[in-house]
Amino acid sequence: MEPLLTVRALTMDFGGIRALDGLDLRVRQGEIVALIGPNGAGKTTFFNCLTGMYSPTGGDLMLTPPGKPPQRLNGLKPNRVTEQGLARTFQNIRLFPNMTVLENVMIGRHCRTRSTVFGAIFRPPATVREEKAIIGMSVALLERVGLAKQANEFAKNLPYGAQRRLEIARALATEPLLLLLDEPAAGMNHQETLELDALILSLKNDDGLSILLIEHDMKLVMRLSDHIFVMDYGCKIAEGTPDQVRNNPAVIKAYLGETLDHA
Repeated sequence: MEPLLTVRALTMDFGGIRALDGLDLRVRQGEIVALIGPNGAGKTTFFNCLTGMYSPTGGDLMLTPPGKPPQRLNGLKPNRVTEQGLARTFQNIRLFPNMTVLENVMIGRHCRTRSTVFGAIFRPPATVREEKAIIGMSVALLERVGLAKQANEFAKNLPYGAQRRLEIARALATEPLLLLLDEPAAGMNHQETLELDALILSLKNDDGLSILLIEHDMKLVMRLSDHIFVMDYGCKIAEGTPDQVRNNPAVIKAYLGETLDHA
């Protein structure tokens, strides 16, 4: 079966600096893939290329939806990438703090709505039905991430871990084929990390969602991942199962180091 996401020889140059150097990567349907590496390895640059925030210098980004021909993502604007089926959370939370929890999720539906300016002004029956459907789906997603009781609170008033889960709910509202998580456990305490673990696993096991995550928490990475890619200085230096990566000398030298025995 063709991988859902195929990255071939991806290159990104900033002037004379090569941030990504011939990166190859793939994500198969229904698996959790982790991308790890030291700070400055190029992980977030890769996410920015994948989601249309950067236009890569070279290489290919191919998305192959089940039963459909491959779609090339290179050069697409971020909104078009989202429409193709990629949704992302960010290393630094990017919610709308003065909007409610429910409204934040509803915004995620924008790329899937059909209503026009005409519909917003005159509110024909089709627009009203669509709005009700958006609210219903958004409430269901809040229940999915354990935030239904906070639906009418302002996003800024949520605890940190809950804000992380709200950002995931908003991403899920776009109906992604592939969910991209940029350091989702950053800043979380132990209990919040356990709740995040359970949510990510349920998205894979119950919903069949494919997930690609960047993460520095090696315990989380080793627990959740089906496959791991390791980067250093813009290059892929290793890949494999958690056990294979854990015991790879190049990975230990470049990144894991003393954390190896505790991962």
